[in-house]
Amino acid sequence: MLKLLRYISVFLITVCLLFACHTSAPTQLKRPPLKVEFTSFVGEHSGIIAQEKGFFKAQGVDVELIYKQYIQLEIANFSAGKYDGMVVTLGSFINLSATNPDIQAVVVINESTGADVVVAQPQIKTVADLKGKKLGANIGGFSEVFVTEMLKTAKLSSDDVNLVKVEASEIPQRLKNNAIQAGHTWEPHLSEAIKLGGHILFTSQQTPGLILDMIVFRGETIRDRPEDVRAFVRGWLEASAYWQANVQEGNAIISKALKIPLNTISLEGVNLTNLDENQKFFQSSNPNSIYKNAKVYADFFIRSGNMTRIPELKSLFNSSFLNPPS
Repeated sequence: MLKLLRYISVFLITVCLLFACHTSAPTQLKRPPLKVEFTSFVGEHSGIIAQEKGFFKAQGVDVELIYKQYIQLEIANFSAGKYDGMVVTLGSFINLSATNPDIQAVVVINESTGADVVVAQPQIKTVADLKGKKLGANIGGFSEVFVTEMLKTAKLSSDDVNLVKVEASEIPQRLKNNAIQAGHTWEPHLSEAIKLGGHILFTSQQTPGLILDMIVFRGETIRDRPEDVRAFVRGWLEASAYWQANVQEGNAIISKALKIPLNTISLEGVNLTNLDENQKFFQSSNPNSIYKNAKVYADFFIRSGNMTRIPELKSLFNSSFLNPPS
């Protein structure tokens, strides 16, 4: 009997110890969602589809998408660490890298292949006709670079025109009031400008690779959460492919999520880039590579005084997240 009691005591002590070990073991903390900011441009909206269709979750990452209409304040918030990642144009990214070197672009999500246009008054028939005229653009960013590249096609420079700082949304009224004779804009403002008598003079179809949107992550996020970044990229690209194959459904998802009219959502002139196209963009030998066009922006920002030196471009782009996990 004494022997039996001893066995029972040993058994109970063992059970208690095992239970104590189990309960005192630290529970695995759930990773917070990746916080990624995007704006109102239609080419940035694949993430909404990835969220609604569960593509991010299927890849094993929680994502919090933050929608903001205007980018400038959000760039400051990103720099301050409020977001893990954000969607920015190639030009804004190069400009941002001057003050935030510890950031990297990991995927190109769209290319403007005609969505960005310079719209002009009827008497301006060719780019050469802009000489001495007022040309509206958002000075200091990709908009100014775009119109500068347009002027080059007619052997003109920004010194040959009067550049006026104008937001894309203001272009139709400024044209109507003759405050400018041409300006850079996009939909839905383009349709309004055409209704008021304007016509398309030049489009981003003529500047391949210049106007790209990319997703940029802070270096800390890339180092601490590489698998989450990889999963995010896979989920986003899957959503872009799904949207292109199911345009009406994708548009309806975005319309509902952002509470915007369905008829204002169009991918015309916007190419949602896939994995193959991304791998080409990240190849320095490609004539339309991000490195070539990044240098166009860097040179421009140096000339305009926004930057004091050309950044180390190779360190700003990280194509490793386009590859399958090793």
